[in-house]
Amino acid sequence: MLLKSRAVFSLGLRMCSTHVTTGPVIEPGRPSSDMSEFRKAFAKAKNIAIITGAGVSAESGVPTFRGEHEKWRKWHSQDLASPEAFSRNPSRVWEFYHYRRELVLDKKPSAVHLAIAECEARLKKQGRSVVVITQCQDDLHRQAGSKHVLKIHGSLLETRCMSCGQVTVNKQSPICAALKSKGAPGANVPDAEIPVDKLPRCEERDCHGLLRPNVVFFGETLDSHILTNVEKEMEICDLCLVVGTSSIVYPAAMFGPRVAARGVPVAEFNMNTTPKTEYFMYHFQGPCGTTLPPALAPHESEEL
Repeated sequence: MLLKSRAVFSLGLRMCSTHVTTGPVIEPGRPSSDMSEFRKAFAKAKNIAIITGAGVSAESGVPTFRGEHEKWRKWHSQDLASPEAFSRNPSRVWEFYHYRRELVLDKKPSAVHLAIAECEARLKKQGRSVVVITQCQDDLHRQAGSKHVLKIHGSLLETRCMSCGQVTVNKQSPICAALKSKGAPGANVPDAEIPVDKLPRCEERDCHGLLRPNVVFFGETLDSHILTNVEKEMEICDLCLVVGTSSIVYPAAMFGPRVAARGVPVAEFNMNTTPKTEYFMYHFQGPCGTTLPPALAPHESEEL
């Protein structure tokens, strides 16, 4: 199978690296920035896969945890987004995720989210499909109206019980009383050291287990059902867009190159080039809120 041929993908481990290789070997080249040529490919495509990353959320004002936002207090996000960190200090990890939850709860979909959702709805009427495969852990794609969304890294607005495994949508603010006004990111802010019994707890009858964010921590296995669906979409798509992602977090960083290896047009929309840019047919540099909407706008060949 296309994606299972690499161990990183078949294991489904979330990793962050600039050194993981992705076979098969693809002859690198210089991608085109000719929008008119891309639009011809877009007009012909029947099954479009759109892979989105943190740059899309950034268009709505959500920090990317790269560059100036790389640290929360004195820790990198990878130091906190791990099962080991949660086991050692659930209070600190919950403060971090409470901060992130509060950030996304008041954000609105950007021009990128709206363009993707409008494109999906429009093309569906033409018998064509659009799927969003997102690394973003907010709910902005769905808020914009996208229906076919595969969230490979989970959701900040869901919890999972460590005892009974129950997954629940939770948009409470704050998620529990003990976290109210906690989670400030300043470098000198001390840990709240919340007792574990005061952290978010399961409300299932007779459980009361400790809740954790229903996200995929680094080093954890991605949901096998979602990965199977991603694999199917990667095999049938005849156009792929890679939008607002640094292409260094695996296995998502492999998706575009694997599609390109089939000879399918892949277009990258990003502020900068990435480690995978040279493998794609198209690259459009700049804010994706500016570059993507015209790329997905109705084509003159469409029957509106």
